[in-house]
Amino acid sequence: MPGVIVTNPPKAEKKDVEALSGYGTATVGEAMGRTGFLGTHLRPIQQGVRVAGTAVTVLCWPGDNLMIHAAVEQCGEGDVLVVTTTSPCTDGLFGELFATALAQRGVRGVVMNTGIRDTAELRAMGFPAWSAAVSPQGTVKATGGSVNVPIVIGGQVIHPGDVIVADDDGVVVVPREHARDAAEASEAREQKEAAARAAFLEGQLGLDRYGLRETLTRLGVTYRTYEEVES
Repeated sequence: MPGVIVTNPPKAEKKDVEALSGYGTATVGEAMGRTGFLGTHLRPIQQGVRVAGTAVTVLCWPGDNLMIHAAVEQCGEGDVLVVTTTSPCTDGLFGELFATALAQRGVRGVVMNTGIRDTAELRAMGFPAWSAAVSPQGTVKATGGSVNVPIVIGGQVIHPGDVIVADDDGVVVVPREHARDAAEASEAREQKEAAARAAFLEGQLGLDRYGLRETLTRLGVTYRTYEEVES
């Protein structure tokens, strides 16, 4: 089946993307009802970096990065390039030269459901990247694929223009149409956690703050002294 390059897809509002950029992936995922996580296999090549941007999606064939070259043209300020392949692939489809071209266009980072290489150079230039593998294995440019079409990573569907949030913990996708609600829910969760943090600093236990003693009782969990257990 021939590929397609979709131009100018709708994107999440910039103000909503910027709002989401203030929260970590754990907060955003929890705020959306524990959804959107792309899986534990996607790991950052750097530490202490958080990005949020609108997805430019790419579907490549394994061992072939032709469509990443095509995708660069579709990328712009505030985007995050998100790449997967038609079948599992850990080859190094992305490296420092791609990052140089993307950085020049204002792209905030890359998420690769494949291999990545030139990691030292990427860290040195400050280009954030998350990937399923690190590999020096080279690729070809021989097979058509698609750009800005829905793709699936870790069981999550990513549409072009969705919000990608990525940090040390991993990568979360926020559907474009839910970006505002997700940002508001993330803020509410941050406030709730701030109140809990203050309470814990004063010595309150989670068992009491969250009413978990009643839960333990309902589940039949009992307290026994060491002597009672050993007798």
